[in-house]
Amino acid sequence: MGVPDKTRVPVGGVPLLDRTLRSLTGAERVVVVGEPRPTALDVAWTREDPAGGGPAAALAAGLAHVTADVVVLLAADLPVVTREDVEKLVAAVAGDGAVYVDDAGREQWLCSAWHVASLRGLPLVSDASIGQVLRGLELARMPAPPSVFDCDTPEDLVRLEERLT
Repeated sequence: MGVPDKTRVPVGGVPLLDRTLRSLTGAERVVVVGEPRPTALDVAWTREDPAGGGPAAALAAGLAHVTADVVVLLAADLPVVTREDVEKLVAAVAGDGAVYVDDAGREQWLCSAWHVASLRGLPLVSDASIGQVLRGLELARMPAPPSVFDCDTPEDLVRLEERLT
């Protein structure tokens, strides 16, 4: 998107991160991997090593703060994902986890839920592909609802603004 941190980009006056955090109200604990800043929801902050090391390194950093049996992995650029979407993922955890799959058949690894024990000990290193790391685990695959919409481009932001008006 041409910005240092797209999760700070406001949509309808609300940063993408805060929009995504709305889906986690009621969670026992929310851990955000990134640069600490004020948010609408009380969260625990941590950083991956090295900073900007990618999703696998971010998962490792966040996982160090998880005490629950099941964890939800949620990208901060999913501004219309709902609490119900998250609850369905958690309820669908089978074997090791559950993941939403888009219309093209691609797993949306950063919109998934997992047994924490299944994630501990995985090779979660900087620049490792999160898909390669998680792909070998046993999981339920669920069709992604339209609310699993990530904002990766300026055009995505325009579509989101249109959707919200």
